[in-house]
Amino acid sequence: MKRSLMLSCVLLGALACEDGAEIAVGALERDRIELSAEASEPIEEILVREGDAVAAGALLVRLAPERQRALREGAEQRVATAAARLAEFERGPRAEQIAQARAHYAGARDSLATAQREARRAQELREAGVASEELLDQRERALSLARAERDGAYAALSEMLAGTRAEQIAQASAQLGEARAAARDAALHEARLEVRAPRAGVVDALPYEIGERPPAGGVVAVMLAGGAPYARVFVPAALRANVAPGTTARVRVDGIEAPFAARVRSVSQEASFTPYYALTEHDRGRLSYVAELDLTDAAAQRLPSGLPVEAEFMPAAAAAQ
Repeated sequence: MKRSLMLSCVLLGALACEDGAEIAVGALERDRIELSAEASEPIEEILVREGDAVAAGALLVRLAPERQRALREGAEQRVATAAARLAEFERGPRAEQIAQARAHYAGARDSLATAQREARRAQELREAGVASEELLDQRERALSLARAERDGAYAALSEMLAGTRAEQIAQASAQLGEARAAARDAALHEARLEVRAPRAGVVDALPYEIGERPPAGGVVAVMLAGGAPYARVFVPAALRANVAPGTTARVRVDGIEAPFAARVRSVSQEASFTPYYALTEHDRGRLSYVAELDLTDAAAQRLPSGLPVEAEFMPAAAAAQ
């Protein structure tokens, strides 16, 4: 139906040009807005009906949120874990941990002193001939182990006193930022399960019923933008050179006597059908170019879409007067 109307407009535009009238014909249209599902979830609620006028931000369709809510809550838990880890690194070791490290170091020093005394005693007994070589070896191994334990305890205490390394804090901070970003993304996905009108307009179609599960990216609501419609007309080839974005025009709507002021929003660079190089000079006069005109009169806002229109383009000199 729409295709037939467009072809009829093309032919009428060509005929009008041949009769000497500098007009382009077409129809009133509004921007069509398709709203898609964020995820493949069942439709839980439909709050509007086809034909309803809605304001910007109005809730149209709600999808079941349980799965996305669980994902958001999991992301928020990971944020809490990362924040706690960063706070732990920033505070550094607890006083109890430092005290424990000091005690371990003191015990290791005492053990080393004991091992040193026993090693000297074993050496003296060996020299006196009352101790075996095996006993001396045992005492020296014990001394080596005690020295290593003392050094390890000292290193652990030094690490405690120095606090958390800057690299660890930076890494924990980055992990927290990543967790927060994931939580924001999960919250955004959950919020988008509520399909809202991006601008004022009229609900044109609701393809699904409650309980149906549209695919992710599937269109769940179609709107026609509010405000004044625009005129989509077919400019004959003879007029194309004088029509450009910003060109003023008068648009006549069937059934309304007074014309509406309009301004060209856009005009196509290519003909809407057969390529010019395949046509004779006579046939090239039938080429048409699609143009969109914004109706600037306030009264145009109440016009319905689909009405046939004729657009008369104003010469630059006339528009300046």
